[in-house]
Amino acid sequence: MITSRAQLVALVALTLVWGLNWPLMKFSLRELSPLYFRAVTMTGGALILLVWYRLRGVPMRLPRGTFWPVVGLALPNIFGWHLFSILGVQELASGRAATLGFTMPIWTVLLAALFFGQGLTRRAIIGMASAGAAVTLLVAHEITAMAGRPLGVLWMQLAAVSWALGTILMRRSALKLPTEALTVWMMLLSSTGFWIVASALEPAPAWRFSAPMWAALAWGAVMNYGVAQVIWFGLARTLPPQASTFAIMAVPLVGTLSAALIVGEVPGVLDFVAAGFIMLAIASALLPARPGGRT
Repeated sequence: MITSRAQLVALVALTLVWGLNWPLMKFSLRELSPLYFRAVTMTGGALILLVWYRLRGVPMRLPRGTFWPVVGLALPNIFGWHLFSILGVQELASGRAATLGFTMPIWTVLLAALFFGQGLTRRAIIGMASAGAAVTLLVAHEITAMAGRPLGVLWMQLAAVSWALGTILMRRSALKLPTEALTVWMMLLSSTGFWIVASALEPAPAWRFSAPMWAALAWGAVMNYGVAQVIWFGLARTLPPQASTFAIMAVPLVGTLSAALIVGEVPGVLDFVAAGFIMLAIASALLPARPGGRT
């Protein structure tokens, strides 16, 4: 349980940072292409984390023989998730993209059952049904809407699957690295990949942005990739899993509500219904069962 005001403030701050980041990404794409956006913000965040953790004495050196295993973890966890999600944000309303991206816990359960022999509980089945209902609602709306972007739904589901696969591989990894060091290296390697892919596929940016755009880039680097990661690791050491689960559950709702203020996206009833289904799905997948209860 949350035992101090500082933990509560940190949990709320984390939820707000992650939720607000979705419409801020959408805003940034008005002036910068998606792959360059990822390259810039992720590089900045990785360097901030590198300096922060070095100053705090966290060993950052990669032991011999760990480079390629780290690459294998970085591809789905960081590169795949951030690649597909930014393509999804480009196509969809940012709140809707957030809702679809946070089907990740359900994909984690499904992939673990299909490929790693973990059984499906009743709660997991309820979660998958809830997530499936949300995705079906949003896909149907994107297909029938005059300006619908069903491709964006596909991008976000690929992002969720990539994140889910990365989560499973992280759990099964035998790497003996501090989590902080592993995260920094995955971000450094992925940001390098984004610079390479962006330079090959997108025109070079002019680097002449408006003041709000520079602020959005700073938010992405400093807050989303920097401060949020520091808060997350701090909470992970002191809070039980169910507390951090509530933060994850609230991110799509914060993203949907804040999008109206930041990019002028007015969510409809369908968006709130879908967000509700996703919150139920996340709760089914991540919240622990009651002692003695059936799962």
